[in-house]
Amino acid sequence: MVVCGLACWRCRWLLPLLLGLAIIMGIIALAGRGWLESESEPYVQQASLWESCTRGEEDLNWNCESLMDYGWGRAAAATYLVGFVILVICFALAVIAFSIEILRFNFVRGIGGLLFVVAVFQIIGLVIYPVKFTEEIPLTGDNMFSWAYGFGWASTVVVIGCAFFFCCLPNWEDEVLGNIKPTYYYSSPERAPYLN
Repeated sequence: MVVCGLACWRCRWLLPLLLGLAIIMGIIALAGRGWLESESEPYVQQASLWESCTRGEEDLNWNCESLMDYGWGRAAAATYLVGFVILVICFALAVIAFSIEILRFNFVRGIGGLLFVVAVFQIIGLVIYPVKFTEEIPLTGDNMFSWAYGFGWASTVVVIGCAFFFCCLPNWEDEVLGNIKPTYYYSSPERAPYLN
């Protein structure tokens, strides 16, 4: 029978898989145009990390302005993008670390530290954006921070969780490597006469 708990050698690909999921969510956040959208019809405003677009109620074409013209726009994009690049590097390091038979646990703990740096950069970008956007960009109608912005936060939450697991994984080194002998529980015939 094969048993696979949270910290076992057979399940070592779970953490790199979660990092890959965080990368996918980060790509959606970086490319998505749903950081800010109109809450209801008529849909007259939408924004991404890179630009803000508006249109009239009867107009079909979006008029877009780059958020890179603002210092806070460049700061939000740069911090989130730097965090994303470090996340991709951490993913590559995790694949390398878990590919070798003799797992380097100090190396794994370093990946966890880098993931905390990723989380800090992404949180800075995700906080700068809504605060400065609502202060400096005139909003039309009722708006909400939407799905792409949510994917940015989801990516950050997954990164924080993975960072804790990567940092704590060396504490279970013997369990992960299978160095602990299994404990078998049995009773002697004297103690269990009903088994005869």
